[in-house]
Amino acid sequence: MKILFIGDIVGRPGRRAVFSCLKRLLVDEEIDLAIANCENAAAGFGVTGKIADQLLDAGLHVLTSGNHIWDKREVLAYLEGEPRLLRPHNYPDAPGSGLYVGHTDTGVPFAVMNLQGRVYLPLIDCPFRQADQLLAELPSDVRVCFVDFHAEVTSEKNAFGRYLDGRVSAVVGTHTHVPTADERVLPGGTAYITDVGMTGPLASVIGMKPDESLRRFLTALPTRFEPASGTVRLNAVVVDVDERTGRARSIRRCAQEYDSSGRNIMD
Repeated sequence: MKILFIGDIVGRPGRRAVFSCLKRLLVDEEIDLAIANCENAAAGFGVTGKIADQLLDAGLHVLTSGNHIWDKREVLAYLEGEPRLLRPHNYPDAPGSGLYVGHTDTGVPFAVMNLQGRVYLPLIDCPFRQADQLLAELPSDVRVCFVDFHAEVTSEKNAFGRYLDGRVSAVVGTHTHVPTADERVLPGGTAYITDVGMTGPLASVIGMKPDESLRRFLTALPTRFEPASGTVRLNAVVVDVDERTGRARSIRRCAQEYDSSGRNIMD
């Protein structure tokens, strides 16, 4: 079973890249399950129901998120009605869920979990203990379990991967928008990478216009951030999982670049 995970989609440029490449990626990589983090898909902050519908209609099976999921208030009702859009499960008493259980087109049961770290982020419920609870609730026939861990610091992400090693198929980090080069299969059979990176403009500061980010650093004054333009890089990983055991065989990074019209410039 092959799983595609696309890193944080940033604004319209990131969405355009996904719409341009997804169908081809699904075929070329023989993908059975396609997931993407969409918490920055609406102008760089949050996601709307309309945008989530467009991403799902494009061929993604599940959408994950993070701390920015709450930036568009209209999404609160959408979370209640669309189980394929996840929010970090360790937010207490929030609408929606951080767990989705489904089946691939070939009938393989799977679970996708979304949890959030607490270092330099809101002090919500413990993601480690919440992961334990979610795993205890999974149906007995679910062997394949994919986890998006949305967190700031590398140490917390490393610790989380080690904590779940052998109990889930993959733990991939999101949030920093900067891809790391430490993809590997841990000793217990869990695929891991500290951060997948973003799907957004290259000539930017983590997806936003550079001048605005520089102004914030130089003056410490409030600044309105907007997604940058130009060439977009789609950062993703492809995880190969043994569907009988749930253990990962391999994980590798997958990158594509697109110009402003959505044309692939890496072919």
